[in-house]
Amino acid sequence: MAKKNIDWANIGFGYIKTDYRYVSHYKNGAWDEGALITDETITLNECACVFQYAQTCFEGLKAYTTEDGHIVTFRPDLNAERMMNSAARLEMPQFPKERFIDAVTKTVAANADYVPPFGSGATLYIRPFMFGSNPVIGVKPAEEYQFRILTTPVGPYFKGGAKPITICVSDFDRAAPHGTGHVKAGLNYAMSLHAIMEAHRNGFDENMYLDAATRTYVEETGGANFIFVTKDNTVVTPKSGSILPSITRRSIIYVAEHYLGLKVEERPVRFDEVKDFAECGLCGTAAVISPVGKIVDHGNEICMPSGMEKMGPVIQKLYDTLTGIQMGHIEAPEGWIHVIK
Repeated sequence: MAKKNIDWANIGFGYIKTDYRYVSHYKNGAWDEGALITDETITLNECACVFQYAQTCFEGLKAYTTEDGHIVTFRPDLNAERMMNSAARLEMPQFPKERFIDAVTKTVAANADYVPPFGSGATLYIRPFMFGSNPVIGVKPAEEYQFRILTTPVGPYFKGGAKPITICVSDFDRAAPHGTGHVKAGLNYAMSLHAIMEAHRNGFDENMYLDAATRTYVEETGGANFIFVTKDNTVVTPKSGSILPSITRRSIIYVAEHYLGLKVEERPVRFDEVKDFAECGLCGTAAVISPVGKIVDHGNEICMPSGMEKMGPVIQKLYDTLTGIQMGHIEAPEGWIHVIK
């Protein structure tokens, strides 16, 4: 079948309805067999648990067209595992890993005409999500749930592509110690909306959150992990129990060490160290890597030596290598690339 008539180069990062989505219902202690459906609407009781107590979690991954014409996804097994961890933390039933991967495969295959062509710069974004669906008025977990997957073709997450961005140190906390920062809960993102809008109103692209306990260590942004590069080309990523374990970050660490031969450190990063780094970037599924050129701490500017014009050299190599693996230019580690068709 032919690709849909979409202006792939200019679609932006937004929702475009595709033909099929996947849904499975949990009731009486078990998931049903699940199915692909065409109706994008969801009808729920007004007292559904997701509305009252935000019992919901989600994932995000992408499907690509490789140079040889295959449609693939990147490490969906890790998304499945992370969603299982999120569900467990939120007292939701876990959707089995094998079923998750199978559901992703079926949903992408059914929407193959919406997977952008190779070289377009666009991808098919895949959003698995789960929520409590039965009425709950007392504070307790739901008894019934829906697991769903929607897809939408998207362009670059940050407008302007890889041009370095300016971020600010936020006065708000993203996650508390022993809280839910390490899982992909919808409630984490709800509380970040005011902080990101405040950043935008003040002329910044994103926030840098510090640890809630001491406000001395770097955590992450509202939707991405940090990567730093020292002046001797060591790749450093913050380590904390309240940081979401980004699949992109974990992949970058592997690429740095095993493909580029770089030294890697995963450790707590004090904010007062940031001024000494040579490069900084944000990494996640949506942006892959977005370079940071300037960090502003209440008027005090930290300008990264890599500058405001382009990615620093190490982050550029990391970006090129990881996207090369995703797109089929570079041989991937075993199990990283899941072929849909």
